[in-house]
Amino acid sequence: MSARSIVYLHGFASSPRSSKARFVGERAAAAGLPFLCPDLNAPDFQSLTVSRMIEQANAAVDALPDPVALVGSSLGAFVAVHAAAGRNSAARPRVDRMVLMAPAFDLAPSLEEEFGPDRMREWETSDRLDVFHYGENATRALGWGFMADARRYDAFAVPLQTPTLIYQGTADEVVSPDQVRRWASSRPWVILRLVDDGHQLLGHLEAMWADIAQFLGAEA
Repeated sequence: MSARSIVYLHGFASSPRSSKARFVGERAAAAGLPFLCPDLNAPDFQSLTVSRMIEQANAAVDALPDPVALVGSSLGAFVAVHAAAGRNSAARPRVDRMVLMAPAFDLAPSLEEEFGPDRMREWETSDRLDVFHYGENATRALGWGFMADARRYDAFAVPLQTPTLIYQGTADEVVSPDQVRRWASSRPWVILRLVDDGHQLLGHLEAMWADIAQFLGAEA
């Protein structure tokens, strides 16, 4: 088997220049693993949708030699699950491993709970939600199409048995550790690592990579 390729999918309002994306890219290069991190903001953040991100993930997989691991952070992990499910039901190269960091499995319901009905109506009516974009260090507008499209996807209903390693912080202020436990508990092919960290998991990068490298069959 050739070295497993890695497609890294960054999180919401993030970019390929994020700390974790750069860290994984550097470690993959040192281990001799082909690596791509598509810019999921392209062509513009305002028109962002989950469907578009899945297409971008598929394009990145197609650009790399088989086999491929999808590594996703937060929203990128949500996209990874749906991209892998779609590929594994098609006559295309399989994604045979996933690594998910602080996966936002409960995407649409979590946003609805966080914003409340009034803010959701305002977003839909105005077709605009102002978001601080960490990748650009500036406020950017996001269209209602993101939410309308996100409601089409349910990570808990995905029929997927791809071996998966999950890292989740117990002090995560963005993604509920309980919903990650719930997703993992009914899937025996999932390895769940709960660590004492926040959403970014920046305190565990080195230990995570050693574990990830072993999971992917690479040298750390």
